Amino acid sequence: MLDPEAQTVLDLIKAAGRPPITALAPADARQVYRNSRRALTPDSPDVAFVEDLEIPGPRGAIALRHYRGIGTRPGMRLPCLVFMHGGGWVIGDLDTHDYVCRKLANAAACAVVSVDYRLAPEHVFPAAVEDCVAAVRHVAAAAADLGIDAGRLAVGGDSAGGNLAAVMAHLARDGELPPLAFQLLIYPATDMAMRHPSHALPLAGFPLEGSTARWFARNYMGESGDVGHWWASPLKAPRFGGLAQAFVLTAGYDPLVDEGRDYAAALEKAGVQVAYLHMSDQMHGFITMSKLIRSAETALDIMGLALARALEPSATG
Repeated sequence: MLDPEAQTVLDLIKAAGRPPITALAPADARQVYRNSRRALTPDSPDVAFVEDLEIPGPRGAIALRHYRGIGTRPGMRLPCLVFMHGGGWVIGDLDTHDYVCRKLANAAACAVVSVDYRLAPEHVFPAAVEDCVAAVRHVAAAAADLGIDAGRLAVGGDSAGGNLAAVMAHLARDGELPPLAFQLLIYPATDMAMRHPSHALPLAGFPLEGSTARWFARNYMGESGDVGHWWASPLKAPRFGGLAQAFVLTAGYDPLVDEGRDYAAALEKAGVQVAYLHMSDQMHGFITMSKLIRSAETALDIMGLALARALEPSATG
């Protein structure tokens, strides 16, 4: 059964009379999403340090936000998670996922660098991939200046961000990016074909249902995007062996649940160390709703511990 606290969120959304994302212009959808995160996310916890940065990208500047976990000391070379926010490649930004990044930085006593990649439909596939590639390369190249240990890098993200993080892990394995120690995939989108049975789940009124997922994908891929390309659908990648160890989380009330499960299975079949957590009573997007859904805090704590363990010096050699 759905977590009663998640049901409370659904009731509030219904009572607010919020129009569906699919009925809004992208700029309006982004503002609605920002407003909803403010209502559903607790006050951001303190961290030891936070700064906004700007780096050159393939089509202009990319904004980053650099966090350092509470209790870490200035001058320490910290392991780092490069985080890609969710939002269907259309919505979301550094602020909508500020709480999540702070929680993970504190839980893992690490650095987190959040990436404000270009959004669709103004910038279609592969713009977001290109920006995330630039961000990962920058973090590794500027590690000394940032106080980061380039030998202990991870990538992660939720939903669309999980998709991008998975692509980064493949590129790193193939030598296109610096080596990675870990990938944190939170209810990731892994197959743009969207033919898994869970895309037909009856989820009317939920933050994400099958039709909404298809709307996001159409905006991201544009008219000519190849949904079978593994940069868009990492589940279609030619091989999975040699990828960084992974943590994959899925939620029961989510059209992406089947493809997330299948991605974890593909990793395991290829011999990749993978922890898979399925929260059957939760819905897509819940980790940014911990003001009302206490299980989101539990999930973030578990992921923070997994991140800390994976980035220990002994774990990364």
